[in-house]
Amino acid sequence: MHRPLVITEDRDLLDDLVRVAAAAGAQLDVAHAPAHARPFWNLAPLVVIGGDLADAVAATSPPARDGVLLVTREPEDPDSWRRCVAVGAQAVVDLPGGERRLVEEFADAMEPDPRSGVVLCVIGGRGGVGASVLAACLALRASGDRLRTLLIDADPLGGGIDALLGQEEATGARWGDLVAREGRVGSAALRAALPAFGDLTVLSFHRGEVRAIPAQAMRSVLEAGRRGFDVVVVDLPRHLDSAAVEALTRASGTLLVAMADVRGVLAAAQVLTAVNRHTSDIRAVIRPGVLDDAVVASSLGIPSAGHLPDQPRLPTTLNRGELPKLGPRTVLGALCTSLLRDLLPS
Repeated sequence: MHRPLVITEDRDLLDDLVRVAAAAGAQLDVAHAPAHARPFWNLAPLVVIGGDLADAVAATSPPARDGVLLVTREPEDPDSWRRCVAVGAQAVVDLPGGERRLVEEFADAMEPDPRSGVVLCVIGGRGGVGASVLAACLALRASGDRLRTLLIDADPLGGGIDALLGQEEATGARWGDLVAREGRVGSAALRAALPAFGDLTVLSFHRGEVRAIPAQAMRSVLEAGRRGFDVVVVDLPRHLDSAAVEALTRASGTLLVAMADVRGVLAAAQVLTAVNRHTSDIRAVIRPGVLDDAVVASSLGIPSAGHLPDQPRLPTTLNRGELPKLGPRTVLGALCTSLLRDLLPS
């Protein structure tokens, strides 16, 4: 993999850039003259030009490309934007004020195979309606279709979605290992750290003491998930905390699992009121009861995305640590296929 390219003769600026790049886990190629940069110009994922050599670089008329930044340690220099335009840079970054942005730029440049994943949230209209099971099955179905999938357990009191999958003993990081981190999480590092089963990667909770997920930690994980995965499925708690709100604000679609009886609809309506404050595309997945699906959807005021019938053998299957069968001819597999088709971009 090619490394970011830095073009500068300013030793102090280079020291700053090496330090910032190290914070992003990046190593640099360095050119002390424009001529030395020529072999790397089109290959580097990011080009950082020091203000000291901007005019010299512009004089060589380098080919236009994306991912070029002009960096200066003189934030009040009125000539910076002229140099920015001359070298074809997309922005001027002043140090030290712009260090955080540079860390993110270097980290983005080092992401292998960047993706643009879709975030899908699943939430129960009341306890025990099978929202976690649906979230897990959606993730399993997506990964079975060779989509790189991240399943996030956002419910600290849910018992662990890894246990639902029969993988509670799997080695790898859990939320407790990630919440202490601040700032950006690399998608490659996230995939390497978490338990994975084929194309499915799972982030769940440790057993024992329950700790809420800080909003910043959820934000960092979701951003890494969108960069490194095709699909991110988040199993939400019914009582929204700040981490759940972070997920909802980034969701392309949210599924509300509602029971088709009076109390089920009333409970789902209360959950919907809270969810509606943070996201717009909300659809109902309806469990069988005494009410018709059309009545449930009409009462909630949201479209029905599908019907989730009872699965009498499913609890036994899951309690044995076995995964449900999700082939296209199974009821659950057909539902998940339909939901993914409707929720994912074509």
